[in-house]
Amino acid sequence: METRTLVAYASKYGSTKEVAESITKILQENGLTVDLEHAKKVHSLEEYSAVVLGAPIYVTHLHKDAAGFLSKHHEALKKLPVAIFVLGPLSNEEEEWKEARSNLDKDLGKFPWFRPVDTKIFGGKFDPKNLRFPDSLLARLPASPIHNMPASDIRDWIEIRDWAGQLATRLQPALT
Repeated sequence: METRTLVAYASKYGSTKEVAESITKILQENGLTVDLEHAKKVHSLEEYSAVVLGAPIYVTHLHKDAAGFLSKHHEALKKLPVAIFVLGPLSNEEEEWKEARSNLDKDLGKFPWFRPVDTKIFGGKFDPKNLRFPDSLLARLPASPIHNMPASDIRDWIEIRDWAGQLATRLQPALT
């Protein structure tokens, strides 16, 4: 039986999907058979030997589709090696990274059974021109944390590639 890895992602504006696509490609380059799927569309984990879950930290919380994925598949995920990556900070300020870690830890704490083999936070991407309602409305409110926020993209593609390569090595023993 062929062993397969699932890269499941949640994404509101496409940035996390782009990272998931990159991670999928790197895992494949490292010899893994990998499927890429939106977390909400995954119905079963029966055919998988490992899972990588990606999501943004959005308004201080893990994207709802990623949380839903963890809830829906909790029995299967308890038996599989699972790695999780999130996109969060929109600047390189240390405090923002600490806050992203704290928010992620708090949200993952709601799933006490979840023991990922690795958890990684990457910088995120923000483009106010792409905002849809209600986010576009929120961006116009002076009290909003995204009011007048400039576009940014601090995703570190070298770091993403390195992490995925290391992850492939970590998942290989679990897949044989």
